[in-house]
Amino acid sequence: MTDAHGDQRPAAGATGRPPSGGGPRPRRDRREQTRTALLAAAERLWAERGIHGASLDDIAAAAGLTKGAVYSNFAGKTDLLLALMERITSDRTGPEVCDELRAAERDAARDAAREAAVTGRPPRRGTADDRPRRLALLLVEFWLYGMRDYAAGWRIADWYAERRDRLARELEPADGGGPAEDTAGEGGAGEGGADRIGPADRAALTMALDFGLAFQHLLDPARVPADLYATGKSLVQAPRPDRPA
Repeated sequence: MTDAHGDQRPAAGATGRPPSGGGPRPRRDRREQTRTALLAAAERLWAERGIHGASLDDIAAAAGLTKGAVYSNFAGKTDLLLALMERITSDRTGPEVCDELRAAERDAARDAAREAAVTGRPPRRGTADDRPRRLALLLVEFWLYGMRDYAAGWRIADWYAERRDRLARELEPADGGGPAEDTAGEGGAGEGGADRIGPADRAALTMALDFGLAFQHLLDPARVPADLYATGKSLVQAPRPDRPA
């Protein structure tokens, strides 16, 4: 449209500024920042208080946002929980919680020794990265939530199944040959006993060993060292050759 001076008027709703070349991008960036802040707050609060101990209002406040921001990004608590589970998966190359605990303790001991060498004071204790501990607590919370909420339970079970499948694909067949027969649901090891246990079952045992030892280690690190996981994993995962007839 042209005004009385013959100039071209901007269309309705236009700002008069030249196009930026990426109009929706800042909005997408802000939305991603909001999701990241909410997920970080949920991870921290749910690990500290439990899923039933921290409401969506609490999570929004911890992220510096309103509850409306939660519902504009997630359908509800279960949707936020599943998004957090996906984030945990994408942040890690493997499911080994014990390995993360052991690495965090190694890093903390190294940093404490360096600090002691500089300051001349004895190394501090209790400075290990808290993220592996939060992860272990969250895994317990996910499992309990799925046990108590049937609608969410099967989706959480699918998440665990995907992790087992990914680990199973990295394992060799028990007989060292071609693809092993899936013996799940048939008594575990199937015909031939433990020597024939397939990758899917060994993946399930590995995850059970990992989570179980992680929980015991966090309660009693002196008597249940995180290093024990490596020993157990080698026994569970290593393919065993066929026994001679």
